[in-house]
Amino acid sequence: MEAPPLIALGVVALFFLLSAVKVIPEYERAVVFRLGRVIGAKGPGLILLIPIIDRMVRVSLRTITLDVPTQDVVTRDNVSVQVDAVVYFRVVDPVKAIVEVEDFLYATSQIAQTTLRSVCGEADLDELLSQREKINRKLQEIIDRQTDPWGVKVIAVELKKIDLPEELRKALARQAEAERERRAKIISAEAEYQAAQKLKEAARILSEEPAALQLRYLETLHTIGLNNAKTIVLPVPLELAKFLEKQTKED
Repeated sequence: MEAPPLIALGVVALFFLLSAVKVIPEYERAVVFRLGRVIGAKGPGLILLIPIIDRMVRVSLRTITLDVPTQDVVTRDNVSVQVDAVVYFRVVDPVKAIVEVEDFLYATSQIAQTTLRSVCGEADLDELLSQREKINRKLQEIIDRQTDPWGVKVIAVELKKIDLPEELRKALARQAEAERERRAKIISAEAEYQAAQKLKEAARILSEEPAALQLRYLETLHTIGLNNAKTIVLPVPLELAKFLEKQTKED
């Protein structure tokens, strides 16, 4: 007759024991409320709660990756673009993350969206495309400053994609092509200039050393002979040409 009450008492005791003993992983903390008042963050490891009186809320301390939805932005120079980003943050104060804000994940997402529109709207299109690191740092500083009262630390913010209107993309492509052609022409002109400088130097050396000119002449004849050419043009020395011209005038 006494066994059923003992079994019931044992079940109740086991229930209370399971309710009182909690295991918190290394990457989590338990924010404990006692009769509605927060008494602090506990963990990791084994913690004891008073059944019915204590209540706990688990908070992860791991880095959270938050995708910021695509935002329509008008830049300072009145260009409509679509921008999205990713935010990396983590909870550094579990008590503030639970007590100071209703949902720190949702609140951080909303702050990130409004800040993204604001910062990108203050930049020119060229700055938005060429100075992403600067804009990323500015976004990180602003969002981190606003989430600090919630015990949330923003580690990094990265712009992922900037979508431009089709007409603007075509104009930028034409501009890039024109820039490539300009650089190619400059490189070709520099090559021609360097070649002319080398030829001028070679001509000066050959004019100072007649023997070098003769050797170059013989080398050219040898090269022509290797190509099985049927016609060989023999250059007449300038001194001989002047002598023949003088004799013709005297006759």
